[in-house]
Amino acid sequence: MAGGICTFASTSDTPKFTQLKQLTQPEEEHAMKASRFALIAVPLAALSIDAAAQSSVTLYGVVDNAFAYVNNQRGHSNFYMSQGNLQASKFGLLGSEDIGGGTKTVFRLESGFNSLTGAQASASTLFNRQAYVGLSNNRYGALTLGRQYTPYFSMVGALGPTGVLTGATSAHPGDVDALDTTLRFNNSINYVSPNLAGLTIGAQYALGGVPGSIATGSNLSAALRYDYQPVSVAAGYVKLKNPATSPALGSFASNSPVNNGYATAGGVQMIAAAGRYTFKDLMIGFNYSNAQYAPDSRSLFTDEAIFNSYGAIATYRFTPAMTAGAGYSYTRASKANGISNPAQYHQVSLEETYNVSARTTFYALQAYQHAHGKSLIASGGPAGVGIANAVAVVGDSQNASPSSGPSQFVAMVGLRHAF
Repeated sequence: MAGGICTFASTSDTPKFTQLKQLTQPEEEHAMKASRFALIAVPLAALSIDAAAQSSVTLYGVVDNAFAYVNNQRGHSNFYMSQGNLQASKFGLLGSEDIGGGTKTVFRLESGFNSLTGAQASASTLFNRQAYVGLSNNRYGALTLGRQYTPYFSMVGALGPTGVLTGATSAHPGDVDALDTTLRFNNSINYVSPNLAGLTIGAQYALGGVPGSIATGSNLSAALRYDYQPVSVAAGYVKLKNPATSPALGSFASNSPVNNGYATAGGVQMIAAAGRYTFKDLMIGFNYSNAQYAPDSRSLFTDEAIFNSYGAIATYRFTPAMTAGAGYSYTRASKANGISNPAQYHQVSLEETYNVSARTTFYALQAYQHAHGKSLIASGGPAGVGIANAVAVVGDSQNASPSSGPSQFVAMVGLRHAF
């Protein structure tokens, strides 16, 4: 985790305050890009514990606000305040206790909030981002229970456009493949292996909790990541059952015109892969995803819909404080549900950051998207869905305010502070 952390460590009933430390490793900075407190590193990696300490609790968080301009939000240009762009605004508690034999109990409670109004990100869920408890062992890995990110997101997303740039303007259109931070599982069992010669494996199963039917509403995710010197690659899988009603699905974005026509899907399957190569100050990466929305007897569409996304990203560190990045993605829908000219989306994203300290960053974001073809959209008519011209919806920041036409441009200038 980038930024300072305040740690209370104790070996008895009386806590003592240890020194403020700064964690600025490049990999951790990337992880923080889309609020990446990824399990691939095992949650305890961010803890500051002195040699004799047996337990600790860390308070951390991010506040991120910006001025934003959009040339087309439902037919109108707009200049407004926006929050959580470079990183989601949030606060959390991360803790552990050494119980002997190289094993520690761990927990995390993490809550998102609107840093412009002070409101909770989710009115009905205080710790909407993460809430889990479990055990961690350097030799055997980590097993945690609760509301958690999927290995698909933690491992693949960290190497994709949202982990390297930001989901606000660089996520694939409408976050159709859930590589941004919207996908979380409730009631989940998550296991992450130790690092085995550069290979880390994660698996997660979320229980649906339906009496008499174990599989109903359950969700599954698995992923692996391999790191060797300048090369990092990852691949992941997600299977969602009854996403509109599943109690095991904590959050999933189906509110953009890219995929809201398929919100009644009986099942969603997503496969993604990403890789990057770092040479001194230059990083280049590539990513691919396949998202399949399948109907059941209750769905308002009849044919399976498939979205394939292809992307490339690059960053360059000009100075220790200044970095610039760029990304391009192409997303194409399949021919389905009476659509012979399926939607296609081209998106270009830019990012510039300047770190005035280890915790404070000024940033600028720019993105442009062009869409063409037809898409299935939710409608208020008797059929529930309809076919319309595809409209642009940049990244994951404009889902609720898409363009009224085929193009959309977004620019933001902001300040992020991590603590």
